[in-house]
Amino acid sequence: MELKNEILINAPRDVVYAALNDPEILKDCIPGCEELIKHSDTELEAKVVLKIGPVKARFSGSVVLSPDAPPERFSLVGQGNGGAAGFAKGGAEVVLEPHPEGTLLRYTAKAEIGGKLAQLGSRLIESTAKKLSSKFFASFAEQLNDSQNS
Repeated sequence: MELKNEILINAPRDVVYAALNDPEILKDCIPGCEELIKHSDTELEAKVVLKIGPVKARFSGSVVLSPDAPPERFSLVGQGNGGAAGFAKGGAEVVLEPHPEGTLLRYTAKAEIGGKLAQLGSRLIESTAKKLSSKFFASFAEQLNDSQNS
């Protein structure tokens, strides 16, 4: 499954990049995130509870950030295990472009799932993934817009 989208954030690119590397901001924006621990500048550990259709699962996972050309672009890869519910793994490429109103954030994400989750059907999984990513970026943009206006 592949997701692509872009969102305009009312903040300078260096502020957006720093926020994407701030575990407190990320924890507040990731739907269902209970815990986010930064082990290094490139390694994070997360605990997230998600409900996808009839399946509710607590995922434990890790994310590794690769700052390809900061602050213009970076990538990340992650994987999570939801026990009996299954697993998810994937990655994303993020590009931050200067824009007259702030920063245009573009992302392309790829994900792969297995276990009970994979049995739910690709349409349900894809619509849930789109909803969760939209929720994350809307919350992220709102946090940055609020911080820029205060």
